[in-house]
Parts: sequence; C-alpha cells; structure tokens
Amino acid sequence: MITHIQGKLAEKQPTHVVIDCNGVGYMINISLNTFSQIPDNEFLKLYTHLQVREDAHALYGFSTVAEREIFRLLISVSGIGASTARTMLSSLTPKQIREGIANSDVALIQSVKGIGAKTAQRVILDIKDKILKIYDIDEVSVSQDNTSKEEALSALEVLGFAKKQAERVVDKIVASEPEANVETIIKQALKNL
Repeated sequence: MITHIQGKLAEKQPTHVVIDCNGVGYMINISLNTFSQIPDNEFLKLYTHLQVREDAHALYGFSTVAEREIFRLLISVSGIGASTARTMLSSLTPKQIREGIANSDVALIQSVKGIGAKTAQRVILDIKDKILKIYDIDEVSVSQDNTSKEEALSALEVLGFAKKQAERVVDKIVASEPEANVETIIKQALKNL
C-alpha cells in the first residue's frame, strides 16, 4: 500500500496532479478541495489511497489524513465508488461531510451531484457510527436544533440564490456563530453571497 507520495510537482490540474518522485511521475487523482490547498511551489506531499481493480490501478491523493479517512469511509458504503467519493469531497469539505453525516443531514449529502435520496440515507446509516467514534464529539458539532439554519436557507432560496452556494455560506456562518438567529444568518449570508 502506498500511503503518501512526496516529490516535485510536475503538473497540476483540477482533477489530478503529477508528482515526480526520483524520476518517476505518479499521476494522482485529487478532489477540488485538495486542488485548492496545493501550493504552486515545486515540492509536494500528498497522502494517498491506492485502488486496485482488474482493469486499472488508480492513486487518489489528499492534502490531509482526515480527508483520506473520509474518502475511505465513503467508499466502504455500497453504491459509492471512488469517483463518487471524490465528487463528494469536491462539492463539500471533509468537515461538512463529517457534520452532515453526524447530523443525519440527508439534504446536504443529497446535494452532491449523482447522490440520490436512498444513497444519501445509506451513507448516513452505514458510516454515522464510525464518524462519531473516530472524531471527538466536540470536533463534530452535532446540532440538536437546525430550525434557524433551515429557515435562513429557504429564505435565501426564495430570494433566488442557488441552494448549494447558500448552504455553504450559511454553514460557515452557523459554524462561527452557533447561536445566531434567522435574521442574523440571512444578513451575514447576503453580505457573503
């Protein structure tokens, strides 16, 4: 198993990078989350997951160990392959995925392209316990009452903002101000949208 690759950055694309390690170029598939965290300097270290199939060996790279662990948990779910897990990590941050699963937020998981209601429910059902065991309860803020957040999201959608974009902004606001009321969330979101 290849756990990480460290070397000179030879090529950087939104879907993959090539790392030159002692004269051998390794093509590593990445998420947009990892892409945004890769510096443009020459030296790079990515944590990897090697997927071996009959027709191909594919390397997936991650900027953090936590992102790799979320990827591994996601691909353990029946119906979620490596490309779907990578799409999830491109659409949502690892923290959003952890909190969405911990809070049983089917709508958040379903907001990822290619994930339907049944698959979202299966993801939550299969790995919620693992998420809560691996990460401290403090690290995953399990919210008991999301009514302010939900009301703010529906108000922003009525105002014509895209659901996905509004969710990201509102999630950041709620994370920084957990006790914020609906009006505060909407005002802050309008400044950031």
